[in-house]
Amino acid sequence: MPIDRRTLLAAAAPLALSLPLPALAQGRKDTVVLAMTLEPPGLDPTAGAASAIGEITLYNVFETLTKINADGSTSPLLAERWEISPDLRTCTFRLRQGVKFHNGAPFNAAAVKFAFDRAAGEKSTNKDKRTFANLSTRVVDEHTVVVTNQEIEPDLLFLLGQATAAIVEPGSADGNATRPVGTGPYRFSAWSKGASVTLTAWDGYRTPGTAKIRRAVFRFISDPAAQVASLMAGDVDAFPRVAPRSVPQFKANPRFQVIVSGSRAKTILAINNQRKPLQDVRVRRAIAAAIDRKAVIQGGADGLGVPIGSHYVPGAFGYVDTTGVNPHDPEKARRLLAEAGVKTPLELTMTLPPTPYARQGGEVIAAQLAKVGIVAKLQNVEWAQWLSGTYTNKNYDLTLISHVEPFDLGNFAKPDYYWGYRSPRFDALYEQIKTASAPADRARLQGDAQRMLAEDCVHAFLYQAQWATVANKNLRGLWKDMPIFANDLSALSWA
Repeated sequence: MPIDRRTLLAAAAPLALSLPLPALAQGRKDTVVLAMTLEPPGLDPTAGAASAIGEITLYNVFETLTKINADGSTSPLLAERWEISPDLRTCTFRLRQGVKFHNGAPFNAAAVKFAFDRAAGEKSTNKDKRTFANLSTRVVDEHTVVVTNQEIEPDLLFLLGQATAAIVEPGSADGNATRPVGTGPYRFSAWSKGASVTLTAWDGYRTPGTAKIRRAVFRFISDPAAQVASLMAGDVDAFPRVAPRSVPQFKANPRFQVIVSGSRAKTILAINNQRKPLQDVRVRRAIAAAIDRKAVIQGGADGLGVPIGSHYVPGAFGYVDTTGVNPHDPEKARRLLAEAGVKTPLELTMTLPPTPYARQGGEVIAAQLAKVGIVAKLQNVEWAQWLSGTYTNKNYDLTLISHVEPFDLGNFAKPDYYWGYRSPRFDALYEQIKTASAPADRARLQGDAQRMLAEDCVHAFLYQAQWATVANKNLRGLWKDMPIFANDLSALSWA
């Protein structure tokens, strides 16, 4: 009988730690191999915008005061409890005692103040720097910290559970991009650039036995065909947010479980509002009218998506349906371009990050734009290039991207944000949203904001993404829904 690869791996189980990465998925059942489409540019979630950073580190290496659960609710984490003042601006956090960082330094109120002040500082590159700039943090005693917000922020407890609010250790914070130090149940072990990051369970964690998975390897596999091959070969135990085109072949396979998750992600064709002729709302509306959202969902996301007309998704508090504001209408698109004085063909560049939804969807959208006289030159870039060229330097016309943050309407009120939308009307409306204390008023105002963004056609709003996870049928604890991008390793176990 021929000896196959699995037989060899079983025989070599004692040597599992010295074998190549694929062998880990077949080894001891306290080890897991997860895969990701994108490799993060660094491992400090407080210093970079890439969601891939939090996918590895949030709740594993780094912890936050609050924890966001799979259903979108928040619960205590580094803060045991809290009290909110009657004016809704001040929150007093009672911190968990006996907590240490991986390097042995104590977690305390001073560390919280350092982390929040650092996030708001002049040199901060935190994606949510503006949020932290509004916060004033005061140490009361070793285990009590008072956080005062300049503005009312009803979603503050949720925001403080995101990766950007990770509590970092002052002495090691500057090195977190390559050697992260946190309070979480897992320690950073190794980073093989271009291949994988390895985390190992930390024996010094405050609640022994929390981590049933002792070793976790995150592998980076961007090619959809390679994603399928890695799962089929058993080299990968779970692939959260796998390329949707690969999903159908796993649904009927008894070796796998397929979880389709709702999300708060908004997939958009982002438009640089500061570029000519894109600063003309008629041109932006023409672009939107040229696009058939359902065809983009089918061709770019393989059917896993729900059409949206603004920067908000069905199921979120205060959602209104704005898909009728800029419907698919190629004839209207041609008319709007003529009204704006645009001579066709109008040549634009569409920058596409490496995710399959962007590369596939970009081709669909380019074909649709061509029918109304817009020639979109597709420019494929790597993730680091997108972050530096598109997001940071604003060097683009159009880009296809999914914004995964749940509460990010405030980005449209940032004058320096990468899409260059500037509207005093929206700014004033967003101020009202932030200060509305009654839920009914807040929902009404959020509806007004959605309608305004749709009418201004800031972008061609496409669809709410639905994420598919394909995993070994025996792996337990994977999130059913994904209000944020996180892989909570301490929740995983093998049946």
